[in-house]
Amino acid sequence: MKKSFILKITVFALLFCSVQVAQAQVARVYVNEFLQIGVGARAMGMSQAQVSSVNDATSGYWNPAGLMGLGNKLDAAVMHSESYAGIAKYDYAAVGKRLDSTSAASFSLIRFGIDDIPNTLDLYDPNGNIDYSRVTTFNAADYAFLFSYAKKGVPFIHKPWASRVNIGGTAKIIYRQIGDFARSFGFGFDLGAQYQGKHVCFGAVVRDASSTFNAWSFSLGSTATSVFQQTGNTLPKNGLEIALPRAILGAGYKFNKEKISFLVEGNATFTTDGQRNALVSGNTFSIDPNVGLEVGYSNTIFFRAGVGNAQRVKDFEEEYITYQPNIGIGIRLRKMFIDYALSDVGNSSDVLYSNVFSLKFSL
Repeated sequence: MKKSFILKITVFALLFCSVQVAQAQVARVYVNEFLQIGVGARAMGMSQAQVSSVNDATSGYWNPAGLMGLGNKLDAAVMHSESYAGIAKYDYAAVGKRLDSTSAASFSLIRFGIDDIPNTLDLYDPNGNIDYSRVTTFNAADYAFLFSYAKKGVPFIHKPWASRVNIGGTAKIIYRQIGDFARSFGFGFDLGAQYQGKHVCFGAVVRDASSTFNAWSFSLGSTATSVFQQTGNTLPKNGLEIALPRAILGAGYKFNKEKISFLVEGNATFTTDGQRNALVSGNTFSIDPNVGLEVGYSNTIFFRAGVGNAQRVKDFEEEYITYQPNIGIGIRLRKMFIDYALSDVGNSSDVLYSNVFSLKFSL
């Protein structure tokens, strides 16, 4: 219980400090990063290599153009995962449906939160004595509401290949809250396209294509303000932060032979918000590649693996590259898919594994 208390305080302190630092500039690196965690155990098992092949309800998150792969029934997907010894919880739900032969739509909801964080601002009573009964709790949570739409074909292009290209877009509404201390509202757009051939598939997504704007407002109250001033901390001010566009390009190869299905896909994420610790890192943009594999048998059981999140790490003697390996499995039971993924969020770590479960079904 004591370790959980300390870990909650530490995680919240890092989160709250990142919000304060983020105010200093308008456009910055790592804005709304909770939207980059990923959804669906299938995708996580393949190290998020999904842009060109996704074709279910999770398309609203990965590539809205993939919604054209939905059937005539209502498709739904849910996921729950936990990090940091179960303190940080990530929940996702989505529903999608073909509207007609040439269009489809979906709605998705994401919540990433840390609940029951101890508030120690009133730990000391007016006489300077510690009083644990004065400790309260609050939640820090990020929400995203995604409204997606897909259309078959490319408007104004009357070529044979254009009929096999699907396009789509996602409108995002973002709400972030840290107890009664701070909150922000944001809005942005994603755009996507996808080509599905017999054996090859291609996809492209521009996330935050319009740049996503987050307006932060703070209301610390007299007690918190006094504590900040006494401890020499800078009081946060209302401000605006902007998430700059990022592009994800993907290509895949697939085939079926008797009861065996095979899919391999590679993605590359191009960020434009400054230097990141990625495999290819520059002052203006960075490139983060990832690759995933899925092998299925009799369209019933699926085995998955992937590698991504490559980073350059420097120590006192040398520089080396770390990466994140993932594996997963999926089982189909008629109209229901049960998926599981195991990912290592560190390099050869024995304590930082994450278990991800998700469920997909047709109504």
